[in-house]
Amino acid sequence: MATNNQGVQIFVQSPQLRTPTRALTLNPDYTIHQLKLSLFPSNLPSHTLNSLYFTFQGKTLKDSSSVLSCNLPQFSYLTLQIRVPGGGGDGGATGAESRDCYLNMYAVKKPDKVDPNEKRLSKWTTCALSFEPLKHPCVVDKLGNVFNKEVLVNALLGKKLPKEFGHIRGLKDMIPIQLSLIPGVEAEDELSFKPRFQCPITGLEFNGKYKFFALKNCGHVLSAKALKEVKSSACLVCHVGFLELDKIVINGSEEEVATLRERMEEEKAKLKEMKVKKAKNVDVRVNGDENVSVNSSRLSGSKRDNNDKVFVKVEENGKIVNRGIVTKPASNSAVKRFKAADMTPANATKEVYASIFTSSKKSDIKETFSCRSLPLGRN
Repeated sequence: MATNNQGVQIFVQSPQLRTPTRALTLNPDYTIHQLKLSLFPSNLPSHTLNSLYFTFQGKTLKDSSSVLSCNLPQFSYLTLQIRVPGGGGDGGATGAESRDCYLNMYAVKKPDKVDPNEKRLSKWTTCALSFEPLKHPCVVDKLGNVFNKEVLVNALLGKKLPKEFGHIRGLKDMIPIQLSLIPGVEAEDELSFKPRFQCPITGLEFNGKYKFFALKNCGHVLSAKALKEVKSSACLVCHVGFLELDKIVINGSEEEVATLRERMEEEKAKLKEMKVKKAKNVDVRVNGDENVSVNSSRLSGSKRDNNDKVFVKVEENGKIVNRGIVTKPASNSAVKRFKAADMTPANATKEVYASIFTSSKKSDIKETFSCRSLPLGRN
């Protein structure tokens, strides 16, 4: 190969052929094809020579191009590669990109795209727990999630409820709702994921495109449009009154769910506070008319406190009854025992009238529960 002082010095490398790197000085008018001929013996088959090509910085150099037209700077590295037949799609290289570009194309797996309309429709037409189509009877929790009642009850009994529904602990946390079917929907459509319910006032479909509210008192599900256009403090279907706090947004946004959660926590705190107050100040009314003040420690088993008292009622026989617990009277002066002789009618003898009542008889023989006719010890 002819060289001169104005030649371009390059380095030729071939990782695929595993040949050592060679330093060459080329004439600017030298073609790439002539460069390949200078590297291999003359008896090399032409098809083998055509399967080889040079690249510079990832760009393929044509065999007919000259060194000058390729704009090769001094001390450039040319890579000799083998062209694999195919052209793409069959595992071969197309020659348009390097191996790194090909690998980077599959390095990051693209996530599957989910149709937002399908996701929205699935949320409004299926149970939030089992993802089965909604069917009667349905319930809603205090955060606006809709369930098939049978599925939710079975999950509670089996203790298989996910943590996200941990606020549901019993039937008191479920609100039965009444969803209005779209006219013409048949029973076979229960297995379908298409919208089957609507607002009974406006006819808007229960499909997630419109906001719906569930009313706590009656359970009817109405669209926000119906409640806005017909301003009323009573249900538009059954005319049962409701407050603004009785409306539960179904499948609401994050902000609406956060508001419902705060409301639920406030209700729990109020209920707990009422239970504490009720336990401290018990007011029981049973049969009689007279109140007797006794220590609450007798009823609860706690430490006695003279200032902590409970008001209970006294029966006519002198016994104090408190939630099924019978206690002795506080003092003889507070309770007057009933005596038949004190209520003797006119023209009647006290002894004869008193003998009618068992309380007037004083005997050592006591009747038993199993046999009232025999004295104790003879049965």
